[in-house]
Amino acid sequence: MADNAPTTAVLLCNLGTPQAPTTAALRSYLAEFLSDPRVVEIPRAAWWPILHGIILRTRPARSAAKYRSIWTAEGSPLLLWTQKQALMLQGWLAQAGLPTTVLPAMRYGQPAIAAQLQALMAQGVQRVLVLPLYPQYSATTIASVNDAVNQWSTGVRALPELRFVNGYHDQSDYIAALAQSVRQHWQREGGRAEKLLISFHGIPQRNVRLGDPYAEQCHATTELLARELQLNSGEYQLSFQSRFGRAEWLQPYTEPTAIALAQGGTRSLDVICPGFTSDCLETLEEINQEVRDAFLKAGGQSFRYIPCLNDSHAWITALSRIAQQHLAGWPVADKNTSQIAA
Repeated sequence: MADNAPTTAVLLCNLGTPQAPTTAALRSYLAEFLSDPRVVEIPRAAWWPILHGIILRTRPARSAAKYRSIWTAEGSPLLLWTQKQALMLQGWLAQAGLPTTVLPAMRYGQPAIAAQLQALMAQGVQRVLVLPLYPQYSATTIASVNDAVNQWSTGVRALPELRFVNGYHDQSDYIAALAQSVRQHWQREGGRAEKLLISFHGIPQRNVRLGDPYAEQCHATTELLARELQLNSGEYQLSFQSRFGRAEWLQPYTEPTAIALAQGGTRSLDVICPGFTSDCLETLEEINQEVRDAFLKAGGQSFRYIPCLNDSHAWITALSRIAQQHLAGWPVADKNTSQIAA
């Protein structure tokens, strides 16, 4: 290891993506994703026949077609944005005097969390901050990331120090970055739509009854964003998207909400997805294609999707400040160039 090599690292974790928009790649990806007991809380004896006998036989082809509609020449949008965020965050931290290695990692798919942790160990890293790209905490997301890190740790004898970030749904810089993205959108589009729809990924209602704080945090983010934008209660609405299966999920559901707004006379609609920090299938296809079509077919005239935070400077600034807060007290380089995170 070089004398000035960083000995502290940030593992920037996102959900994941298939390797390619093909049926085979989706089958592999969905098998890993839907096998996670944090994602599907059904006893394995009951779930396995459904997953392997029905879902993995029918869903991959449909999902592959959706991925093809948003795939780029460079690959998966979510992977590309996550890689860029990691690179920019490393630069931001270096400018702040914290020479820290930052690696992107995916909970499902590649680059896998375990492989990236091994890569950091090979570089001589002694401390790792696990920073998820999920602002709102849920057992289905952040706890699952932590599970993957802990599972990796069971096979490692000389473990690095580990810290985990459990979300930042009300962090002021994150809220400011969201508000800036909305204002910039309004400026580009020549003004506001009649309504701002604030859509989050849903989870089963049962999860909330069992103590998952996700819904409460989504509501808190919504209210903080509305306050920052100085919106009154009639100018915005919260909804939840991406329902899977027949169980009751968090409501109101996004697509029925958009349809009801159009049928009720709303002619223009802006939509933002604060729970996603990188554009992906759920934003580019589900929102900007499916929900757009549903709103316009129901009588709406203007549907405008506001992109995720992606690589905006306000977002990377927020991410850097979140990282610095959680790196506090750790030396970030070796003993010859020791610096302590303030």
